[in-house]
Amino acid sequence: MTDSLQSHDGNLDSLKTLTAVIYGLYALSIFAGISAIVAIVLNYIKIDEAKGTWLESHFSWQIRTFWWSVVWLVVGGLTWIILIGWVVWGVAFVWFVYRIAKGWLNLNDGKPMPLAS
Repeated sequence: MTDSLQSHDGNLDSLKTLTAVIYGLYALSIFAGISAIVAIVLNYIKIDEAKGTWLESHFSWQIRTFWWSVVWLVVGGLTWIILIGWVVWGVAFVWFVYRIAKGWLNLNDGKPMPLAS
C-alpha cells in the first residue's frame, strides 16, 4: 500500500513538473510559436494521466488557452486590413499572457484552475 501511495505521489510530482514545462512552452511561444504546438501535443498525450487529479484543471486551462488563442489570431488576421485586427491581436496577447501567468502561479501554489473560464 505504501509503495502504491509513493508511486502515485511520484506520478503526481512528475505530472506537476510536466505541467510547469508546458506553461513554459506556451510562454516561449510568444517568441517561437512552434513551442505552442509542442505544448498542445503534450497536453493531449498526458491529459489522461491527469484525469481525476487537481492537475486536470490545469491541462484543460492550457488546452482552452491554446484553442481560443488560435481563434483570436485567425479573427485578428482576417480583420487586420481594417485595423480592427491589430486591436484583436493586442487584446489576445494580453489575455494569453494573463492566462499563462495565472495558470503558472496557481500551479506553483498547488491550486487547481477554475473549471469553466
